[in-house]
Amino acid sequence: MRIDRPGLVLALPGAAAMLLPFMQFRANRIVAGEALSMPGWAMACLGAVLALGALRLPQLWRLLAAAFGICLLVWLAGNVATGLTADAPQAARASPGSGLWLMMGTLALLVADAIAKMRPGLRVQALILTLACGAVALALGSGHLADISVMREYAARSDIFAAHARRHLVLAFGSLLAALMVGVPLGLWLHSERGARPAVMGGLNLVQTLPSLALFGMMIPLLSWVAASVPGAAALGIAGIGFAPALIALFLYSLLPVVGNTVVGLDGASPEAREAGRGMGMTPQQVLARVSIPLALPVIVAAVRIVLVQNIGLAVIAGLIGGGGFGTFVFQGLAQNAADLILLGAIPTVAMALVAGIALDLVVKALQR
Repeated sequence: MRIDRPGLVLALPGAAAMLLPFMQFRANRIVAGEALSMPGWAMACLGAVLALGALRLPQLWRLLAAAFGICLLVWLAGNVATGLTADAPQAARASPGSGLWLMMGTLALLVADAIAKMRPGLRVQALILTLACGAVALALGSGHLADISVMREYAARSDIFAAHARRHLVLAFGSLLAALMVGVPLGLWLHSERGARPAVMGGLNLVQTLPSLALFGMMIPLLSWVAASVPGAAALGIAGIGFAPALIALFLYSLLPVVGNTVVGLDGASPEAREAGRGMGMTPQQVLARVSIPLALPVIVAAVRIVLVQNIGLAVIAGLIGGGGFGTFVFQGLAQNAADLILLGAIPTVAMALVAGIALDLVVKALQR
């Protein structure tokens, strides 16, 4: 058997993870807990999975082995958490340890490596993404993980979790939609008015260089003045803190990628294709609408991918100024020194950004074809 060098490099952190704590059992969510190791039989199974990942085998075997390892970890974590908390007080917490997180990340990378080397078509990639999302939903909905600390935090806040999830989505997608409505026309104008590019792009670059927390803070006095001075502004929800400053800040951050990619995409449209359109009797507006914009569409959608992933992450900061979203749980957890509460906001944010990035990447590839 020959060694697959990338697979070996990916498998080494997994081997180290077996020496780290698998679970942490604590009397409550704040105090330090007791570290528990992975059972010996599980180490043997996962060691075999890592060995298969490090060998140059058919990629389907490596994929199935890594997927089996992930399923084994999920099943084992749920069983261990249930056993630890069965006779414990309600405040007791069984949390995933560093070994579990590192092993899960290692196996996920092995899955991604195997899929990349298999080079599946777009439909197969979309099917894999759908199956992965379905498997996660099944694991969470089955109740098998209900005794893990993060899920207990969710159970205690299930009534407000959905509301904050909707607010997070509105912040991310709402700011993206506003940026498209402003940025694409602005990019179309800059495509024809090249002399205005330095000033406009320089201003957008300046906004992009501002730290996110500073930009959110700058919105507070500005919108406070608008709410106090403009009749009806407060009734529309415009205020110094809350949803409005978060949405505006995310919108400003979104403009540079949208405008820049629109200009680059239009400039990169084939001159021969545009000339052919003019030769067919199209007006300049028809050439723009029927030739240049369709050719630039993959680049514009690539900007949508960048902006959406960026805004899903940046929307966490909105929780600091009362804007809602998953950041509310993150900052509550930081204030209470409760790691499980932080994870309740961080995990869905990362998962949402990951799925959005992969899905839009598939859309870009489809448009390029």
